[in-house]
Amino acid sequence: MESVVISVETANEENMAKYAIQSKRGAPPRGAYSQGWRAGDFIFVTGTGPIDPSTGNLVGNTIEQQTEETIDNISAILEADGASLLDVVKVTVHLSDTSHFARYNSVYAQRFSQPYPVRTTVGSDLGHTPGMLIEIDCIAYNTEKTSKRQPRASKKQVARRRR
Repeated sequence: MESVVISVETANEENMAKYAIQSKRGAPPRGAYSQGWRAGDFIFVTGTGPIDPSTGNLVGNTIEQQTEETIDNISAILEADGASLLDVVKVTVHLSDTSHFARYNSVYAQRFSQPYPVRTTVGSDLGHTPGMLIEIDCIAYNTEKTSKRQPRASKKQVARRRR
């Protein structure tokens, strides 16, 4: 998929790139949303679950398997714009059953490094995808953009060129 690129002017007139991030290696969206967005140095990854990127099917029957797949999907979306799990600063986790906390946390602790990102874990109805035990979204901070995308000229810059 092609990324959307939008230029946003900040108060001090610097351009801050804002664009959608899509990865064929991450779980495909199942609704009207993007896999991720970069806004300046922040990357926002949508709530994603244990969905196989190539088949669109749910992966795993255990919380451990589903946690691994979900984090793999998040990692793929981050990597699509030059970031990694090391750049993640905030995580929100939705569990279909909070009694799975210790088991999901053991996988999570192996995949993320100390100092761990701040995290909120809540119990949620994940019935939109039968069998889904976990959904995770995150925010990453990454100053080095490796993407070849170039921000579009701002409206002000385009107006100046037309004169």
